Amino acid sequence: MTRFYLIALSALTLTACNATAPEQQTPSAAAYASRSVTDPHFKLPEGAGCTGDIARYQAVMDNDYTTGNVGQGVYKQINGEIAQARTACASGNDTGARAMIAASKKRHGYPE
Repeated sequence: MTRFYLIALSALTLTACNATAPEQQTPSAAAYASRSVTDPHFKLPEGAGCTGDIARYQAVMDNDYTTGNVGQGVYKQINGEIAQARTACASGNDTGARAMIAASKKRHGYPE
C-alpha cells in the first residue's frame, strides 16, 4: 500500500513539472488607444522570479497599448518576446527568462 502512495505522489510531482504557465490575456486590436490615461486602479502584478517579471512587463505593455503609448507593431513584437520568455520560464529556466525580459526592456527603452 505504501508503494502505491509513493508511485501516485511521484506521478503527481512529475505532472506539476510539465504544467505550462497560463496564457495571458492581451488587449484586442480594438483596445488600441481606447483611453488616454492609465486606469486609476492600475496596479502592477506581484510575484517573484521570472513569473513576476513577465507579469509586470506584460501589464505595463498592455497599459501602454491601451493608452496609445506604444504602436501596434511594436506591441506585437514585444508580446512575441514576452511569449518566448514565458516559455523559458515555464520550462524552469528562470535566469534565461529574466534575461530575455531585461533584454526586451532595454531594446525598447523601458527601465529595468
